[in-house]
Amino acid sequence: MDRMSIRDHVRALPAYRFTPRPEPVKLDQNESPDDLPDALKQQVLEALGRAAWNRYPDVTPRSLERALARRHDWDPDGVIVANGSNVLIQALAIVAALGRSIVTVRPTFSVYAAQAHLLDAELVEVPLGEGFALPLDGLRRTLDGRRGALFVPNPAAPTGNLHPVPEIDALLDAVPEDVLPVIDEAYAEFAGQDHLPLVRARPGAVSLRTLSKAAGLAGVRVGYALTTPETAQEVRKALLPFSVTALQVAIAEAVLDHPELIEARVEHVTRERERMLGAMREMPDVLPFPSVTNFLLFRVERPAEVYAALLRRGVVIRRQDHLPGADGCLRVSVGAADENDAFLTALPEAADEALDLAATDREAAHD
Repeated sequence: MDRMSIRDHVRALPAYRFTPRPEPVKLDQNESPDDLPDALKQQVLEALGRAAWNRYPDVTPRSLERALARRHDWDPDGVIVANGSNVLIQALAIVAALGRSIVTVRPTFSVYAAQAHLLDAELVEVPLGEGFALPLDGLRRTLDGRRGALFVPNPAAPTGNLHPVPEIDALLDAVPEDVLPVIDEAYAEFAGQDHLPLVRARPGAVSLRTLSKAAGLAGVRVGYALTTPETAQEVRKALLPFSVTALQVAIAEAVLDHPELIEARVEHVTRERERMLGAMREMPDVLPFPSVTNFLLFRVERPAEVYAALLRRGVVIRRQDHLPGADGCLRVSVGAADENDAFLTALPEAADEALDLAATDREAAHD
């Protein structure tokens, strides 16, 4: 075995794994179903053609930070841009929770736990309540006496529900001085509301945002945080300089110049999400959960078999049944209308096939 001076915490951490599937109906990564219009892509390419590629980009992408500040009526010095919100989660964990604690809920976005393990931070996950409700009392007790960071996604992922504003308000009130509160709002546009007024009223609180979902720029990797200039100054210390490229800035600024594109995507997803939810509620043996995001979590018997049966029908979704509190659950992204139709046609067939297999297994066991 090669000798490597790797920390035990790193060796013990499983690598992030995602297996791309060749199925034609791809509904497994909460992506936008629409690419940028060709005319807008051409505009970006022309802008890049005028740029000097031999020069480093800005240390921090100030022009993009200003554009995002205008979008949210925020102080530009309190806007932090990075290569996706995942990178910002890591930066926030480094500056606030290294050797301390990361507090979150369960089930939730896996990156919070991964960063806790990687940074040797204590990880405390408080189970969501009935109906995936925010465990407000449990979080209050957990935060008491701790130092570090609190990560709460709202809208929640992977469950898709929205914790009420008064509950988030009460939670932020309960956060100790030595804990950095982070509200991860990756899906806020689909919910039609955000928590920026609450974050604005609490110095040091952070709202995490992304251009991967509603803006449809998952392949570009641009995430950002909104906070106070003082907190932003400290978080930037954990980000490598020159890490946001001229290409990322050009594409992101082009999309922000056309807010009607984002609005149209949100309208499509919201309409299709409700159509899918209504259809799934009519299916026997399928229990969909309410969602304000661009995906739907649902429960079935034998989720592994349902997932495999959907693959055989050319539809790839995401298994979530391995997550604590998500037993039997699968997750489907809201795609284009024809993709959603293909899923809605295939799902009852796949569920029936899985139940038939279960009956066969029971008969074989009985014999």
